[in-house]
Amino acid sequence: MSGLPDLDALAEGVRRARGLAHKRDIDAVMRRLGLAGRGAAIPVGDDCAAIPDGDGHLLLAVEGFLEGFVAADPYFAGYCGIMVNLSDVAAMGGRPIAVVDALWARGQAEADPVLAGLAAAAELYGVPVVGGHSNTRAGAPNLAVAVLGRAGPRLLTSFDAAPGDRLIAAIDLRGRFRDPHPYWDASTGAPGERLRGDLDLLPGLAEDGLCRAAKDISMAGLVGTALMLLEGSRAGGWIDPAAIPRPEGVALGRWLGAFPSFGFLLAAAPARVPAILARFAGRGIAAAAIGGIDASRVARLRDASGAEAVVWDFSDGPLIGCGGPERAA
Repeated sequence: MSGLPDLDALAEGVRRARGLAHKRDIDAVMRRLGLAGRGAAIPVGDDCAAIPDGDGHLLLAVEGFLEGFVAADPYFAGYCGIMVNLSDVAAMGGRPIAVVDALWARGQAEADPVLAGLAAAAELYGVPVVGGHSNTRAGAPNLAVAVLGRAGPRLLTSFDAAPGDRLIAAIDLRGRFRDPHPYWDASTGAPGERLRGDLDLLPGLAEDGLCRAAKDISMAGLVGTALMLLEGSRAGGWIDPAAIPRPEGVALGRWLGAFPSFGFLLAAAPARVPAILARFAGRGIAAAAIGGIDASRVARLRDASGAEAVVWDFSDGPLIGCGGPERAA
């Protein structure tokens, strides 16, 4: 029996996911701010803004958190303020310098667990909080955190996946879901030395020239993140869902919508894949080649029989409106 009906259901689940809907909103913002052009000195649509600086790049990013998440899990919201920003820096082949936060709360008692999470993650990951903004007389709890990082001349970007590349997923499976949320937490409770060393894998890949394109798996889930990588690179590609590293006992549909604390997609030349997989395996992180990049401008799921289901056709319209530069003929 063909796997196509199951693929169709998975593809529809990706398109209907709340996390992808939030990413879809970016397109209107890009157009309103006039950022959708491809001639900008600092391209928009990557995990961080990469600002040329001397012989390298400064990296600047910010994350905002939904009010409901901050209210329901304030400690983890504060912790994520550090963790997810550092993933953005690592996804571009960089290392963090410092973070600042903006916090609103209905009193100090409500602010305390958020601040405790921020402080714990800052210590574990070895990055200082150097300032920000606080308001403990607000009408509702809200949090935003920004990070400054630095990378060398070789960046990992969302714009450099090329036809012929293999698509790799690297995910730390040594965690658990923070039910009822889709957050896969392999960070809290882990040794800081391990967390720092794991993130340092990404700048190592960039500096050694093993990889040129990467993106951290976001609230859009693994396939949704792949869509953004393909759009930024003005490419198409396919993913075999069965090849995706997955924790034992977790349903595939749920896993495709998960937001892992350590999860990255990378595009690399086939000859580089074994060396990349070996580096992740050396640190106990599950990694596998899960698909490939082509010039089709269509993102598909594909099973072992060759059956496919289209997830997104970029010729029909953008996802986030952040396509990278046109490729030379």
